[in-house]
Amino acid sequence: MEENNKINELHQRRRKAMLGGGEKAIEKQKSMGKKTARERILSLLDEGSFNEYDMFISHVARDFNMDKKELPGDGVVIGTGTIHGNPIAIFAQDFTVAGGSLGLMHSRKITKIMDYALKMRIPLIGINDSGGARIQEGVNSLAGYGEIFFRNTLASGVIPQISVILGPCAGGAVYSPALTDFVFMVDNISKMFITGPEVIKTVLGEEISMEDLGGARVHCETTGNAHFFAADEDECFRQIRELLSFIPASNESQMDPGEVSEPAGAFDINNIVPVDPTLPYDVKDVIKAIADNSEFVEIQEMWARNIVIGFSRIGGRTVGFVANQPLEMAGVLDVDSSDKAARFIRFCDSFNIPLVTLVDLPGYLPGVDQEHAGVIRHGAKVLYAYSEATVPKLTVILRKAYGGGYIAMSSRHLRADFVFAWPTAEIAVMGPEGAANIIFRKEIKEAENPEEVRRQKVEEYKSKFANPYVAASRGYVDSVIEPSETRKLIIHALEVSERKDVTMPRKKHGIPPF
Repeated sequence: MEENNKINELHQRRRKAMLGGGEKAIEKQKSMGKKTARERILSLLDEGSFNEYDMFISHVARDFNMDKKELPGDGVVIGTGTIHGNPIAIFAQDFTVAGGSLGLMHSRKITKIMDYALKMRIPLIGINDSGGARIQEGVNSLAGYGEIFFRNTLASGVIPQISVILGPCAGGAVYSPALTDFVFMVDNISKMFITGPEVIKTVLGEEISMEDLGGARVHCETTGNAHFFAADEDECFRQIRELLSFIPASNESQMDPGEVSEPAGAFDINNIVPVDPTLPYDVKDVIKAIADNSEFVEIQEMWARNIVIGFSRIGGRTVGFVANQPLEMAGVLDVDSSDKAARFIRFCDSFNIPLVTLVDLPGYLPGVDQEHAGVIRHGAKVLYAYSEATVPKLTVILRKAYGGGYIAMSSRHLRADFVFAWPTAEIAVMGPEGAANIIFRKEIKEAENPEEVRRQKVEEYKSKFANPYVAASRGYVDSVIEPSETRKLIIHALEVSERKDVTMPRKKHGIPPF
């Protein structure tokens, strides 16, 4: 009988803890289109796999009448479970309990599960829904954030870290998601900013809505702080599960090759890229014409659209694609696209994911705005990331590869392992028109028919330089190939380079152009 009483007490305590801030707070949460913390975890993980820890943690604040308040679980739920049968660690802030504010014990729960994830070498998922630091706990709250940031940095490049913004994430709290690998946001629900609208109005006298300041669309389209945009929470969870099917559990593990499936018949690789170098096309069609089952998970789809990054499988193996997008600004590299590509390259390199680079760009974007925005420094990040990467690096030059852009996009000179070029490739210092105008300026100016001479000189330059054969004759291109041969050669290159081993100079770490 006494044992039954103890079990009943446990059940009562669990029920009370799982109510969080109470039924009214839960109703308010759901009225905003938001799930509760535990509902979110259960929606994301494999059914029946979640195990919760520290359910009965109590806060330690005593000032401002806090000693009289109960905060179940101190406003955060932590635990472990599985996604696709693979272990993960997870925490979810509970906005129904004191607005999900972070106090000392709240932060200790989070750092506990972070330590567990790092020790066990499993991915970490953090669901953020918090009003920020718990003011009543003063510096303890700030200390808690610092401990979280430190662990984010320790875990970087060791285990995948995913941040999910499903409510407010304000003030210092934003720096944890910024330190993680992927940030997911949901339309009309997610808010992320350092200073809120009230502060901006007080200090600057400007009125701005929370959505316009730091909503999901702003961070996915304008700032580049977020990587995935979803219409609702369920779509967001589907995106996370899909992403995790492409990346390993840690930097010490490899993704097991999956079943090989041919690309969908709708993507005919021979008829995607126009011969005319002035005509645009969607490089994602090229990716889908190469990838198994034409599947492609794009990262940061809405930001810096002139470059495309994301995951696919080729011959059953996960690869990371980096591709210029001729549909946007002719695929040039600029400040934002350089940042986007460099960060993704470093992620793939950290987690042993081979890189496939598709090249078609006229170079770096010229102009005063770009120069003043630091395109030199930002553009150097791509050079640094590719040069530093030791995973297999496979490059296919589809069309234009001019100037510094040719070098930056995983050229042989940055130690690409295999470089292939289509017959439509143009590898040169600059475009034929610009080059002819410079090289033959005097002849064109003094000619009786300057336009005809210019046309002839452009054709002369094209025949001599704007083709893949000059680079191939110097060994900078391994093979000039038919588009239809691309998938077969990439699969072979991945097989050949599977045991690639590179020794880098001994150093504590490099100094990237941050």
